[in-house]
Amino acid sequence: MHFVPASREVLAEVLLAAGPTAPTLCAGWQTRHLAAHLVLRERSLLAAGLLLKPLTHRMEAELAKRADVAQDRNEYAVLVHEFLAGAPKYSPLANSGVDRSANLSEFFIHTEDVRRASDRWAPRMLDATYEELLWKDLLRRATLHYRRSNVGIILVRPDGQRHVARKSATSVAIIGRPGELLLHASGRRDEALVTFEGTNEAIALLLASN
Repeated sequence: MHFVPASREVLAEVLLAAGPTAPTLCAGWQTRHLAAHLVLRERSLLAAGLLLKPLTHRMEAELAKRADVAQDRNEYAVLVHEFLAGAPKYSPLANSGVDRSANLSEFFIHTEDVRRASDRWAPRMLDATYEELLWKDLLRRATLHYRRSNVGIILVRPDGQRHVARKSATSVAIIGRPGELLLHASGRRDEALVTFEGTNEAIALLLASN
């Protein structure tokens, strides 16, 4: 089952409901910056600046320009609807396989970036199949996410499934549902609903990691 189209709709709804100047968990970004980022990564060659440093400055300048225009609520709505329309045919992300690989976790994380930046939020109840796909996505990237960890990392689901993301003589088990583990791995450490098992020293080392 392809959950990305539905995830795109949810993210667009959350962005529209929040308005253009709401906070997000992305440092320095309001919702208008996040919306501009989402549009640029699918519709502009400058999105290569996410990977190629020579283009980074131009990409950031274009993002700031679009975000400035989107301070107006009407322009912001246009920007969000541009994202909702999906990737154009010339974009690699128009391919369903690439779309699923690139956007399944991306859209989930950014939805929570908006939701959890507010003072009042509650975790969503996710479809079981959706959670499984998020878990599989996490496993593909877990080693990269925790490459700077000061300790070994074992990701553990409530049903007992586990995955060693980083090996070390001293390890910490991070326990939570797949979506929460994904948020923790992607740097949303304070907002992810997870618990830790390990020695006090090991947990302190984990918390000190980038």
